[in-house]
Amino acid sequence: MTLRNVSAVLGAALIWSTSFAVTKVTLARVPPMTIGAMRFGIAALILAALVHVRRGRSRSERVRSLPTVRQRLSIGLAGLLGISAYFAVENLGVQKATASDATLIVASYPIITLAVELVLRRTGLSLVRLAGMVIALGGVWLIVRDGAGADAESRLWGDALLILGGLVWAGFNLLGRRDTSGASPIVVTYYQTLAGALGLTALSLTETDRWAWPSNADLGRILFLAALCSVAAFGLYNYGLRGLTPSAAVNLLNIVPVAGLVWAATLAGESIGARLVVGGAVVIAGVVIGQYGGSAATVHRARTGAGTGTGSGSGTGTETGTEPADNQAPHSMVATESPMPQRTASS
Repeated sequence: MTLRNVSAVLGAALIWSTSFAVTKVTLARVPPMTIGAMRFGIAALILAALVHVRRGRSRSERVRSLPTVRQRLSIGLAGLLGISAYFAVENLGVQKATASDATLIVASYPIITLAVELVLRRTGLSLVRLAGMVIALGGVWLIVRDGAGADAESRLWGDALLILGGLVWAGFNLLGRRDTSGASPIVVTYYQTLAGALGLTALSLTETDRWAWPSNADLGRILFLAALCSVAAFGLYNYGLRGLTPSAAVNLLNIVPVAGLVWAATLAGESIGARLVVGGAVVIAGVVIGQYGGSAATVHRARTGAGTGTGSGSGTGTETGTEPADNQAPHSMVATESPMPQRTASS
């Protein structure tokens, strides 16, 4: 573990933590699907340049490093779910709720993913994991209850959409594990982003009656979301993970909801009540406990020889507790601004 790696992960976390506040401010003048289409359209162009323009490599080498057409379609399908569907729901949720609600509810996504895996019998349940789930859900309840004041109906609908986003993100995690292309994280993310941008562009056509040329400030915010939140933070996180264990990187990412509240207050001008702070702290505690339960179970299986290893790079893992092999880069990572981005260890 080096200071440079830690700084890279913290840098990614701080960038991601701004996303909800920046999106909330932009939503005052730009419709939600249009923001998504512009953000990921720009991000796809940047990623295309990074994937296809590599110095020191011949064209034939670049082609061999890309997935096949069939694999691209599979990756694109994941992008339609993890970007088009997810960010459509998220942006609508942020529009109706608050940036601070979004920051803290999204922090519970690892627990929502774990719950989905339990329902589908994709993972086991320990008492520690169960305790983490109950605690995190209790924190979400406190956050939702905090919105029972002014504009309560709109905010509650927004919170419900953000929770629905957690289910969409869980589906994306499960679908992403099926990728067998062997492509690098940035290549997979490029094709997911491209498909997601196309899907959001189609959805944005429902907002044509609200279209207007964005102000320079709004264009700057959308460019920030695309270039920094969706691309630069991805690179920083991948770089940091080279010198950190996945669990250490995930623990550092717990700063996202904390910093997100600060940005919600300073950028979006939101008031942060005591119940919201307590609810956020409870969510983070529940997620950490749930992760500990999964990590402890993984260590126990490793010591007893049960299960299958991931040292060969064939296993998969997400932040719901099943850790991939140490120091393996994420196979793909679409920036949801969650403190626990999707990671798989198949690359």
